[in-house]
Amino acid sequence: MTNIALVDDETNILTSVSLALETEGYLVDTFSNGEEALKGLENKKYDLGLFDIKMPRMNGNELLIKVRSSKNNELRDMPIIFLTSKDQEQDEIIGLRMGAADYITKPFSQKLLTERIRTVLRVYENRKAVFKKNEQDISNLKKGSLELDDLKQLCFWKNQIIE
Repeated sequence: MTNIALVDDETNILTSVSLALETEGYLVDTFSNGEEALKGLENKKYDLGLFDIKMPRMNGNELLIKVRSSKNNELRDMPIIFLTSKDQEQDEIIGLRMGAADYITKPFSQKLLTERIRTVLRVYENRKAVFKKNEQDISNLKKGSLELDDLKQLCFWKNQIIE
């Protein structure tokens, strides 16, 4: 199951979006401000964050900065989509440059939101798979004539397989 953190200070957005996403099979936790969300994000693994920008106590931009500077790799790398009433091109550019994966202005279609979530999750999953493959490619250990290949689970001595 895909876990989504939905952060917005508007109760009607929290209710309608979480209901729509749960209907699509997502697990959704809602937070009404950035401070509350940051605590929740630090205590549970989420696959995606949906952040409003204009919120009290910690706005979405500040929350994104905290997430991107986290020592927790999973949290730091979590894709974020802004859902916001800030509809100026400059606001969107700032959000994307700060590290948001997408930027959707209110009001929005639930169908469009769902498709954009699917797209962002697909892109991030592909990125993680490539990163993992690259990590595996460098997982060989060589010391003199001894080589251990984690990926193939083989051991070589002077380029000969050791059984």
